[in-house]
Amino acid sequence: MRCDTYPLGSLDELKYVVVLSRMDGRILLSRHRERSGWETQGGHIEPGETPLAAARRELYEESGALEYDIAPLCDYQFAHGAAAVYAVRVTRLGPLPESEMAEVRLFDALPEELTYPGITPVLFARAEREE
Repeated sequence: MRCDTYPLGSLDELKYVVVLSRMDGRILLSRHRERSGWETQGGHIEPGETPLAAARRELYEESGALEYDIAPLCDYQFAHGAAAVYAVRVTRLGPLPESEMAEVRLFDALPEELTYPGITPVLFARAEREE
């Protein structure tokens, strides 16, 4: 799957958010109950919801993050639509809420077992360039 990034605010009609989470200098990823790979937090923007509100909601639902700093990073286009990408520094996790996610884990580097291997490394590389 192709992943093209753009400067923040470049794309109209954003349908999704992607949250690139780090905690204690490590990458925080989630694993969906129905998939074996690891993935970033994120999902659909609900009607009437801003992209930032969607990013905050998805981050909590899919990781249990309670305290964090969040900043917009870029937009990206893929086969299913456009997304806003956010970079997050998590400082406190709570229990994982009841959701479609089975677990969260910290990694020193991106694992080989990614749900979206054509997207996740591209977005994390973009985040590293922006730091």
